[in-house]
Amino acid sequence: MSSGPARRCFRERWRTAVGLTARMFDIGRCPMRLRTKFLIFVGLVVVVSYGITFYRTSSFQQQLVITQAALQARMLHKQILLTRKWVADHNGIFLLKQPGVEANPYLVDPEVLDAAGRRYVKRNPAMVTRELSEYAAREGLWRYRVTSLSPTIRANRPDDFERRSLQRFSSQGKETEAIEIQKNSDGRVLRYMAPLVVESSCLECHAGQGFAVGDILGGLSITIPVDWAFAGIGSNNRMLLGIAIITILVVGGAIFLLLDSLVVRRLALLARAMERYPQEAGADGLPAGPDEVGELANKFRELCARLTASQQELDQARAQVFQNEKLAALGRLTAGIAHEINNPLGGMLNCVKGMREDPDDREMAGRYLDLLDKGLTRIGQTVRQLLNFGRRDPLQLKPVQIDELIRECCALLAHSHNNIEFNLDLHLREAYPVDLEALKQVIVNIGLNAIQAMAQGGTLTVRSAAADAGVVLSFADTGSGIDPDHMAKIFEPFFTTKEVGQGTGLGLSISHSLVQRMGGTISVESEPGRGTIFRIELPMTAI
Repeated sequence: MSSGPARRCFRERWRTAVGLTARMFDIGRCPMRLRTKFLIFVGLVVVVSYGITFYRTSSFQQQLVITQAALQARMLHKQILLTRKWVADHNGIFLLKQPGVEANPYLVDPEVLDAAGRRYVKRNPAMVTRELSEYAAREGLWRYRVTSLSPTIRANRPDDFERRSLQRFSSQGKETEAIEIQKNSDGRVLRYMAPLVVESSCLECHAGQGFAVGDILGGLSITIPVDWAFAGIGSNNRMLLGIAIITILVVGGAIFLLLDSLVVRRLALLARAMERYPQEAGADGLPAGPDEVGELANKFRELCARLTASQQELDQARAQVFQNEKLAALGRLTAGIAHEINNPLGGMLNCVKGMREDPDDREMAGRYLDLLDKGLTRIGQTVRQLLNFGRRDPLQLKPVQIDELIRECCALLAHSHNNIEFNLDLHLREAYPVDLEALKQVIVNIGLNAIQAMAQGGTLTVRSAAADAGVVLSFADTGSGIDPDHMAKIFEPFFTTKEVGQGTGLGLSISHSLVQRMGGTISVESEPGRGTIFRIELPMTAI
């Protein structure tokens, strides 16, 4: 029996399984966890291995059954030929005629009579073959018969297998046997057939039919039942399949538990330690051991130690830089305050000296008193800025017409800056609860900063509008703008780009602090040479 179709089917299934495995374990397409991938891969390897073993074992058993049955058929064929030859060499067998033992009408002398008057019927090799086959069939063993392409007896007509075999015997001349596995009503059977060659002892019956020694008379067909053997193979295959399933489940469970305890749980501990770092930088709870996971945990400990040391060094460097910045800012502040105070103090000392030298000059005394008042006012403003920078007094909220406050502040700023044009675009008609002094200081500080940026004159546009969550104030100037390198520092205390004596760097810092205390935000947009826009958003509702 050919096994080509079964092998092709197996190869196709193997290629399909390999293709599915390759697609399943493609890194770019497969989002499964490592444990799932490993279990599926091992499961596929075990299934494929058992499949190959199962297939080869089943094929070997079937081939062994067929080989044994064919060997049995050859032995039986040889035995039948020897029996036929013995019967032919002894001119047949004579049996006492009785019911059930009838004469063969196709023989020349089918009966003989002995001296006692008893009748005997003759049995030639063909009849002996047929009757022995009937005995074997009743015992459930095998069947055999003689057939040809041109049988004399109708019952000896060949079936399809026998006809094909006889045609091959007669056409090719080299075929000595034919074997097939067939399935009939009794189950699977092995069909065996070999040619019958005419010998000299066969001429007594077949010489009249035109046969000569060496001619193919027909064929001896043998049928051996093998269904019982295939049933045993099926039972054995089911047992192997059950063992394979149990083995796969046991191996899969063992691998799952082993992988879970040795890899997955320990990697989970390492992952949780990574999530807790740097809040919990301790090494407690990390997996230990001399294997790869333990080595990875050790490397993580070393990495944490290096990162901690680097962070400490960075903190120290940052603290040093911050201290240097504070000292630099303090130096700038000291220089600015010293200049702001020393200038009026110098003038005041000159006034005092002049008044002492000529105490009776009333006109000079009046003029010098005005100068002393201005100097003291200037010193008071500088000191007040310092106090406002550090103050944390609670806000005094009361209804304020913000547009009117803006107009007052702008009128105050315009009084001493004639080269600045003020453009007011105000749209707040209602009163809002704000700290009047805090908002006034913010408006004045931002206005002064804008005026100082327009040393050659320009336009300051102030806008107010209501928003969904409060009010929005914007201050747009046409000054020199802010250098991008300075944008991140403009709200830092003591930071200023002005010359010494022109500002202490506290105005924008104080404004930023006051806006934050009122729950708002302040932002800035600037482009060098094209001006700056400050935008203030305050969360409040109209009263």
